Amino acid sequence: MKKFPNISSIDPGSLDGLNHLGEYIINLQLLSGAIPSNQDGSHDPWDHLEAIMGLTTLGYKDQALKGFDWMIANQNEDGSWYNLYKDKDPLELNKQTNYASYIAVAAWHFYLLNNEIDFLQNFWEPVKKGILFSLSLQHENGAIAWNMDENAKIDEDYLLTGCSSIAKSLECAIAICQVLEHQSFESEWRGAHSKLLNALEKPAEIFDLKKDRSRFSMDWYYPILGGINSKERIASLIGRIQDSFWIKGLGIKCVEDEPWVTVAETSECSIAYKKIGEDKIALELLHNAIAVVDREGIPYMGWQFDENIYWPEEKPSWTSAACILAADANNQLTSAADLFMEKQFKP
Repeated sequence: MKKFPNISSIDPGSLDGLNHLGEYIINLQLLSGAIPSNQDGSHDPWDHLEAIMGLTTLGYKDQALKGFDWMIANQNEDGSWYNLYKDKDPLELNKQTNYASYIAVAAWHFYLLNNEIDFLQNFWEPVKKGILFSLSLQHENGAIAWNMDENAKIDEDYLLTGCSSIAKSLECAIAICQVLEHQSFESEWRGAHSKLLNALEKPAEIFDLKKDRSRFSMDWYYPILGGINSKERIASLIGRIQDSFWIKGLGIKCVEDEPWVTVAETSECSIAYKKIGEDKIALELLHNAIAVVDREGIPYMGWQFDENIYWPEEKPSWTSAACILAADANNQLTSAADLFMEKQFKP
């Protein structure tokens, strides 16, 4: 197994050392505010929001606001967004619940960095509608169905990663409620959040009812990012990551059975390790992630370590954003560094 070339020009210890990633994202952004992430120019709302958060971290406020404006302009009446877009045109008409709610994370992140209550007030309606769409698909056991198809049929399956993301979205939405003093929504969403966290803590016979997704590394670190508290559960998740997904010296595999480490998963897993106090491992994973780059220091999607090639030779906008967020979490570069490491709402 050959290690990828160490040609990184990313300095994760400073915002200046990450600035070229922000410029890369800006160069991809369209006039509408959309931030493509795929080679065909398409993007999904989650990728788009991740890219916005990368821009916000680096102080590209105007470009981030353009991205938020795209979200408002393209939100459906029911609070959702479609699954995939080409600029403003929807390409896939299903609606994922974790996409709908994630605007709360991006909006709260913007507030943490800019401390502008007017921003939260202006974006309250899209945040509220997105959260309510997701909660409309919550099961009595706390889990939230992952998808509604174009005919409004709900797919009665529940994804660990998706629900973990929604848990973090709810946490940030509750924090927004506290700032804006929306007590009734705060109370309602606290209840939903508690039920969802309980499902993530005790997932047996709740998730993956139709398809086993445990081969994906995200299922093993996202519950930590989503806010679970059980030390026993966290230890079990971390043990599986170390046994099945962590390739020492390279990073985190996307899927258990493929010789492929990916930059986004390695960056996100770095934050999860940082959250549980494993600072040395977290920093090691961050440096693994920022080594999978081109000669301008722009991250590829991943590294295929059997064939010793960057694969695929794509450089998604959200992958750069994941590196930015992991660098902030590890090195405390901004006032939003603890976004994924601390509970965001007050007791």
